[in-house]
Amino acid sequence: MRPGGGRGARCRRMVRPGHWGVRARVERFSEPALLLLLRERATHGYELLEALPALTGEARVDMGNLYRVLRALEEDGLVTSRWESGDPGPAKRIYELTEQGRRLLDEWAAALLRSRDRLDTFLQRYEGG
Repeated sequence: MRPGGGRGARCRRMVRPGHWGVRARVERFSEPALLLLLRERATHGYELLEALPALTGEARVDMGNLYRVLRALEEDGLVTSRWESGDPGPAKRIYELTEQGRRLLDEWAAALLRSRDRLDTFLQRYEGG
């Protein structure tokens, strides 16, 4: 890998000489976070937008990206949506997890458990000196 380049450059940066800012994150973690929120209850995009940062650790979620991910999930049969107009104001699109989406969420959870095991092994070895 080239110094200063390559894949690692996205998760670390020098903040001042001799000090690094490291951002340990799971790629595409917004997808399982969305699936989990939708397993908890069917809801509209704005509520998902407000709830996602607590799960992902991101300070801000891009609204356009959220709706692109929701559309892709729907195209893949993982999520369904419907228009609901019960409250005052404009109709809202409500998103709901499908059975296939629940199975994918199960797979995400299993993969994250495997990652957690690797992280625990790393941290135990690190703490051991």
